[in-house]
Amino acid sequence: MEIVPGYNFRQGSTLDRALLLKFMRKTYYEMSPNQDFSHLVQTVEQYLSSETPLFWVDLSPPSPTPHSPLANPHSPIASLWMGNAIDQVTGKRNAHIFMLYVLPEHRRRGIGKALMQYAQNWATQRGDRLISLQVFTSNTAALSLYNQLGYETQSLWMVKTLG
Repeated sequence: MEIVPGYNFRQGSTLDRALLLKFMRKTYYEMSPNQDFSHLVQTVEQYLSSETPLFWVDLSPPSPTPHSPLANPHSPIASLWMGNAIDQVTGKRNAHIFMLYVLPEHRRRGIGKALMQYAQNWATQRGDRLISLQVFTSNTAALSLYNQLGYETQSLWMVKTLG
């Protein structure tokens, strides 16, 4: 299914653990390039399941010509990983975006916005009345997108380095 012109959308599976891990590392390295993110292996192992669907965006393959073979249609350039969270105010389950990532060279083409719309539709179809996500305050592009889409800050996660 084409999500935006030139890009196809498909559902992933629990067999995509290594690829999900690769995309998660890309996400975190952009924000903190000097950190060790080996713990992400445990995160994926613990939370990726049939209850936490994974979606990919691939480049649409060019039309084959007699002199060129069909390109590999499974070259992910973006990912969306959905799951569940518990609203800390109401105690109700809600949809949660674990990760949304678009490779830098494919940004500002409507892919992130289309994935966010897909996430909202997925949550609505499940009967969720709320969708949540976590974003780094330094990720101004993502914050801008989420604000444009009507997301509001509900809480702040504050940290203090000790020692």
